[in-house]
Amino acid sequence: MKRILATAPYLAMTLPATALAEAYDRPIPQPQTETAEFWFFVGSIALLLSLVAVQMLVSRR
Repeated sequence: MKRILATAPYLAMTLPATALAEAYDRPIPQPQTETAEFWFFVGSIALLLSLVAVQMLVSRR
């Protein structure tokens, strides 16, 4: 109990400091580049091909 009472003034000094935090700045989305669109297209094709391959493997019973 003595330890809690001994640390109480330090806690009381540090707690108000958190109230002085900056406001949250919402991030602004960046425009999508042609390179990102290309790699998204490549990933989409790869996903479709893998789904077709899984379907072929599963359907062979």
